[in-house]
Parts: sequence; structure tokens; C-alpha cells
Amino acid sequence: MIRTVLTATISLMTLAPLASQGAASERVICPLAQEIGAPAPLLSQGQCGTRISPASTFKIAISLMGFDSGILTGPDTPEWPFQPGYPDWRGEWKQPTTPASWLTYSVVWYSQQITQRLGPDRFDAYVRAFGYGNQDVSGDPGQQNGLTNAWLSSSLQISASEQVAFLTRMLAGGLPVSDDSVAQTRAILDRHSPRGGWQTFGKTGAGLPFGPDGTRLRGQPFGWYVGWAENGDRTVVFARLVRFDTRPDRTPGDIARDGLLQALFASGGPLS
Repeated sequence: MIRTVLTATISLMTLAPLASQGAASERVICPLAQEIGAPAPLLSQGQCGTRISPASTFKIAISLMGFDSGILTGPDTPEWPFQPGYPDWRGEWKQPTTPASWLTYSVVWYSQQITQRLGPDRFDAYVRAFGYGNQDVSGDPGQQNGLTNAWLSSSLQISASEQVAFLTRMLAGGLPVSDDSVAQTRAILDRHSPRGGWQTFGKTGAGLPFGPDGTRLRGQPFGWYVGWAENGDRTVVFARLVRFDTRPDRTPGDIARDGLLQALFASGGPLS
């Protein structure tokens, strides 16, 4: 049942997209970057208060929950086997998976195993304690699938401003989780070293937005990249949200990531 519900959303997030008939038009909803302790953002344009599904960027929150609760214990433990019936749109998903490979390959079923082990009450409590977006983990209407689907183009919605606020609280020790859970999550996030001693930590995500009638707009995906950059005692928290009118030739999250890194670190950028 989970496979049926997720097919349309997860396939575009995880498989190499098929080429469209023409070039997909990218619309940047919001690039936002805020240095911790600075009075004004380095980047802030567009509709940074617009909420949309967090998609795979929610794995940061799930990782915090998993390590804080003791379900996850390190980058390599637990290692859980793939089971028939799990979402399997990428070949890398059809193998034993650890916390590190979960984030590397953005393995949906591993996220679902964590949330199911948490159970609905603890899962809901964490989301509310995190103040995460609209905090709605009910899932698709009438499906009772919030525990496994709420963050996948479903009920849970968050804006770029809220993504940055959530990560800023996490880095400042302001979330009700252990320091170790933050350190463990940091250790398994995607890293880049763009230039000048900066190192970035982040997570991409992609999915389908809702239209005015509440149905998913198939073939018009969005892409996220959220995280932070460190250099000495400086920390810059960021989020970039993009939308497309047709399916692009690359994964939307990768496009969002590359655009954010370009905006911050290319010649003339605020961190160049």
C-alpha cells in the first residue's frame, strides 16, 4: 500500500529524471541564507514564507528523532535489510542500509522504519516540539498514512524561512534532543567544500506541489536544498526552494543545491 501511494512522488525524487520534450523552466521561489548572529540575511528573495512539502529534507528531522530516541546509534548502526514491498525505485535501496547510506541514497523505506519504530505519539510529539512547519503529520486525507507519508508531498508543509529557523535552533542547541543526536546527524549529512575554507552540510529534497484544488500537480516538481555552511567561527544557515513547469533533466533537489552553492560561493557572492 505504501508503494502505491508513494510512486508518483518518490520516483521523481530518486530516479534520474527522463529528458522532457523541452527545457524545463526553473522558478526560484526563495533563496535564503542567514549568518548566525548577523542582523540581516546574506540572501533573501522571493516568497520565503511559502509552505510546501519538506520531502527528503525532513530526513534531517527524522535523523534527530532516531538518534535522540536510541533507534539509531551511529553512522553504521543499525543496518537494516531491504524487504520485498519496500519502496525500491533506486537500485541502492535494494540492499542493507545504515544511517550513513540512508542519507547518501535518500532511502525512503529507512525513514519509514524509523518513524514506525517511534510510533505515532512520539513522532507527533517530536514534530511539535521541533516547531516544524505546520506540524501536520496526519498524512493524505482518509489514508491514515501520516506515520510513513506525512512529509512526502502530503500534509506536512514548511517554508524556507521555517527551514532556516529549524536548523538555526538545532545548531544553537535549542531543540529538545541530545547534543549527540545533533552531532551524529551532522556527521552523516552530504558535505561540500566550495571554496575559501567553507564546508557545507545539507540535504536535498523533491516532490510534487498541490494545486488550488488540493490535488498534486504531476509533472511540475519542486526541489529543496537546506543546510548550513561553516568556516571557523562563522555559520551560515540556508534554504533554497525551486519549482519547475515540466520535469527537468536533472533531479530538482540537485538543481536547487547547485543554485544555492553558486549564489553563495561564486565570484561576487556573499561568501566568495
